[in-house]
Amino acid sequence: MRVITGTARGKRLSTLEGMDVRPTSDRVKESIFSIINFDIEGAVVLDLFSGSGQLGIEALSRGAKYAIFVDKSRDSAEMTKQNLMATKLMSNTRVTTMDAVDFLKGTKNNFDIALLDPPYNKGILMEVLPLLEKKMTENGIVICEHESTLELPEQIGKLKQKKRYKYGKISLTLFVVEGEA
Repeated sequence: MRVITGTARGKRLSTLEGMDVRPTSDRVKESIFSIINFDIEGAVVLDLFSGSGQLGIEALSRGAKYAIFVDKSRDSAEMTKQNLMATKLMSNTRVTTMDAVDFLKGTKNNFDIALLDPPYNKGILMEVLPLLEKKMTENGIVICEHESTLELPEQIGKLKQKKRYKYGKISLTLFVVEGEA
């Protein structure tokens, strides 16, 4: 697993081993960043369910201003910190060991881009998306990586589903903040 492009291009990232770990494939990661490519520069990014931190690190490498990494696993948070140090992207970040729902209920931060890759088949997205929509900025973007059998609603509060991409057993669903009419 490597950083695709930007200031940390080519840097190898470490990941935890085990059955509960499912790093985003390079193909899916490239798709995510081609979707949001022109929105990353100067953005405040949330990497929710961050695991090794590879999505938020990719965003920082491509010019994001600030990133918050959230994972309830202490081991994942430590791995994220190691990867941030290895890529020299530790400044302008915060790594939080916390449940996603508790984080979203308590944070005062607002986000331009949110990258969500929760454990599959647990219904977590439908629990966090209504909380997340209140934390997104005008023109905010949310990308959810999930099992392809999951159909997310067309609209969740001010988040409007713009497009869905399918990659075998994995799907990406893109939501954008719908502006005031």
